[in-house]
Amino acid sequence: MKPTILTDIEGTTSSISFVKDVLFPYARQALPGFVRARGNEPEVRHWLDQVAMENGGMCQDAMIVETLQGWIDQDRKHTALKALQGMVWEAGYRSRDFTAPVYPDAVAALRRWDEAGYPLAVYSSGSVPAQRLLFGNSDAGDLLPLFDAFFDTAVGHKREADSYRGIARSLGREPADVLFLSDVVEELDAARDAGMRTVLVDRREDYPQPRTGEATNGHARVERFTDIDPATT
Repeated sequence: MKPTILTDIEGTTSSISFVKDVLFPYARQALPGFVRARGNEPEVRHWLDQVAMENGGMCQDAMIVETLQGWIDQDRKHTALKALQGMVWEAGYRSRDFTAPVYPDAVAALRRWDEAGYPLAVYSSGSVPAQRLLFGNSDAGDLLPLFDAFFDTAVGHKREADSYRGIARSLGREPADVLFLSDVVEELDAARDAGMRTVLVDRREDYPQPRTGEATNGHARVERFTDIDPATT
C-alpha cells in the first residue's frame, strides 16, 4: 500500500501570512457584529458563556468581545476563541469576502498524488473545522475531496512524538508508512522520532533565507511540492 502523505498547512501548502494578515484581522473586525447578530444562538452562546465564566463572570457581551479580540492579538490558542473564529470565518468564506490561497505547486501535487492512489491527510494547529473551511474554499476551488483525514492539536502538540504515533494509529498505518511534510524543523523532529518519514518544505515566499545543511537537522529539504517523490522519499 502506498504511504499516507500527511501535510501541515501554514508555510507548507499555504502562506504563513494568510492566517496572520487575513484571517485573524477579519475575525477581530467581524466579531462585534457577529456576536450582536448571533449571540443568542445556542452554539455561539455556549462559547461566549465559557469565556465569561473564565474571566470572573463578565455579564456584557461587549466585554467578552474585547477579551476575545485581545486573545486574537496575543495569538492565544483557546478552544472558545478557535470555535468562534471558525464560525466567523465560515460566514466570511460563504459571503466570498475572501478565499484561501493554496500554493499552485501544492494543488498540482496533491491532485496528482490523489489520482495516483496516495492517501492524503492534514495535521495543523488550526482547528479541524478551520482546516476544512480553508481547503473547501481555496482559490483553486474545493480541495476537500482530496483528503481522507484531518487532525489538529486535539491529538497532541505538534512537537511531541506521541502526537504522530496517535495519528498513525488513527490512520491505521505504521508510522514508517506515513510521510510528513512541514516547514517547522521541530515538528519534523517529533514525527521522525515517532518513526515517520519527513520532508522540510522550505519555501522562499515564507523563508527568504534558505535553511540548508545543519539547519535541516537531517530532514530531506524541498522548496516546492513538485520536488517531492513520495515513492522514494
